[in-house]
Amino acid sequence: MDKATDRSRHTPGLVGGGWRALDFSPFREGVEICELRQGEPAVAVLRYAPGAMVPRHLHTGLETIMVLDGVQSDEHGDYPAGSLILNPEGTIHSVRSHEGCVVLIQWERPVQFLEQGS
Repeated sequence: MDKATDRSRHTPGLVGGGWRALDFSPFREGVEICELRQGEPAVAVLRYAPGAMVPRHLHTGLETIMVLDGVQSDEHGDYPAGSLILNPEGTIHSVRSHEGCVVLIQWERPVQFLEQGS
Protein backbone atom coordinates (compact mmCIF):
# COMPACT_ATOMS: atom_id res chain seq x y z
CA MET A 1 0.00 0.00 0.00
CA ASP A 2 1.49 3.41 -0.87
CA LYS A 3 2.18 5.83 1.95
CA ALA A 4 -0.46 8.36 0.77
CA THR A 5 -3.29 5.85 1.30
CA ASP A 6 -1.72 4.15 4.33
CA ARG A 7 -1.65 7.24 6.58
CA SER A 8 -3.96 7.51 9.57
CA ARG A 9 -5.98 10.68 9.87
CA HIS A 10 -7.50 11.96 13.07
CA THR A 11 -10.40 14.40 12.77
CA PRO A 12 -11.48 15.31 16.32
CA GLY A 13 -14.89 16.35 17.58
CA LEU A 14 -17.00 15.72 14.46
CA VAL A 15 -20.11 14.85 16.49
CA GLY A 16 -19.72 17.99 18.61
CA GLY A 17 -19.45 20.36 15.64
CA GLY A 18 -15.77 19.87 14.82
CA TRP A 19 -16.81 19.53 11.16
CA ARG A 20 -17.12 23.36 11.09
CA ALA A 21 -13.29 23.60 11.02
CA LEU A 22 -12.99 21.40 7.90
CA ASP A 23 -12.22 22.75 4.42
CA PHE A 24 -15.17 22.10 2.09
CA SER A 25 -15.28 22.36 -1.70
CA PRO A 26 -18.19 22.15 -4.19
CA PHE A 27 -19.55 18.64 -4.80
CA ARG A 28 -23.03 19.05 -6.33
CA GLU A 29 -25.35 22.04 -6.42
CA GLY A 30 -26.09 22.87 -2.77
CA VAL A 31 -23.77 20.15 -1.43
CA GLU A 32 -20.17 20.64 -0.35
CA ILE A 33 -17.59 17.97 0.43
CA CYS A 34 -14.54 17.55 2.60
CA GLU A 35 -12.77 14.41 1.42
CA LEU A 36 -11.17 12.59 4.34
CA ARG A 37 -10.07 9.58 2.27
CA GLN A 38 -10.14 9.07 -1.49
CA GLY A 39 -10.29 5.67 -3.15
CA GLU A 40 -12.27 2.61 -2.21
CA PRO A 41 -13.61 2.98 0.35
CA ALA A 42 -13.95 6.76 0.22
CA VAL A 43 -14.73 8.73 3.37
CA ALA A 44 -15.99 12.32 3.44
CA VAL A 45 -18.06 14.88 5.26
CA LEU A 46 -20.91 16.31 3.16
CA ARG A 47 -22.60 19.59 4.02
CA TYR A 48 -26.08 20.10 2.49
CA ALA A 49 -27.53 23.59 2.16
CA PRO A 50 -31.23 23.91 3.02
CA GLY A 51 -33.25 22.39 0.16
CA ALA A 52 -30.26 20.59 -1.42
CA MET A 53 -30.69 17.18 -2.97
CA VAL A 54 -28.76 14.38 -4.66
CA PRO A 55 -30.66 12.68 -7.49
CA ARG A 56 -31.71 9.03 -7.62
CA HIS A 57 -28.71 6.71 -7.59
CA LEU A 58 -27.73 3.05 -7.22
CA HIS A 59 -25.24 1.92 -4.60
CA THR A 60 -22.61 -0.39 -6.09
CA GLY A 61 -21.27 -1.12 -2.61
CA LEU A 62 -22.20 -0.41 0.99
CA GLU A 63 -22.73 3.24 1.93
CA THR A 64 -22.56 4.14 5.63
CA ILE A 65 -23.85 7.53 6.82
CA MET A 66 -23.77 9.15 10.27
CA VAL A 67 -25.85 12.33 10.46
CA LEU A 68 -23.82 14.88 12.43
CA ASP A 69 -26.16 17.88 12.22
CA GLY A 70 -29.61 18.67 10.81
CA VAL A 71 -31.87 16.13 9.11
CA GLN A 72 -31.19 14.07 5.99
CA SER A 73 -34.13 12.48 4.16
CA ASP A 74 -34.82 9.96 1.43
CA GLU A 75 -37.81 7.97 0.21
CA HIS A 76 -37.67 5.81 3.33
CA GLY A 77 -37.68 8.47 6.03
CA ASP A 78 -36.12 11.40 7.82
CA TYR A 79 -32.88 10.91 9.73
CA PRO A 80 -31.98 13.48 12.43
CA ALA A 81 -28.55 14.08 13.95
CA GLY A 82 -27.22 10.93 15.58
CA SER A 83 -28.83 8.61 13.01
CA LEU A 84 -26.78 5.84 11.41
CA ILE A 85 -27.92 4.86 7.91
CA LEU A 86 -26.72 1.77 6.04
CA ASN A 87 -27.47 1.58 2.31
CA PRO A 88 -26.31 -1.85 1.10
CA GLU A 89 -25.17 -2.66 -2.42
CA GLY A 90 -28.19 -2.57 -4.75
CA THR A 91 -30.02 0.14 -2.76
CA ILE A 92 -31.62 2.89 -4.88
CA HIS A 93 -32.72 6.24 -3.49
CA SER A 94 -32.42 10.02 -3.76
CA VAL A 95 -31.31 12.21 -0.87
CA ARG A 96 -32.46 15.65 0.27
CA SER A 97 -32.33 17.94 3.26
CA HIS A 98 -35.09 20.49 3.78
CA GLU A 99 -33.29 22.34 6.60
CA GLY A 100 -29.71 21.45 5.65
CA CYS A 101 -27.51 18.82 7.25
CA VAL A 102 -23.98 17.54 7.70
CA VAL A 103 -23.13 13.85 7.34
CA LEU A 104 -20.08 11.65 7.69
CA ILE A 105 -20.21 9.21 4.78
CA GLN A 106 -18.26 6.18 3.62
CA TRP A 107 -18.73 4.67 0.17
CA GLU A 108 -17.36 1.19 -0.47
CA ARG A 109 -17.55 1.95 -4.20
CA PRO A 110 -18.83 4.94 -6.21
CA VAL A 111 -22.57 5.30 -6.81
CA GLN A 112 -24.19 5.12 -10.25
CA PHE A 113 -26.52 8.06 -10.95
CA LEU A 114 -29.84 7.00 -12.50
CA GLU A 115 -31.20 10.53 -13.06
CA GLN A 116 -29.71 13.81 -14.08
CA GLY A 117 -29.89 16.39 -11.39
CA SER A 118 -28.24 19.37 -9.85
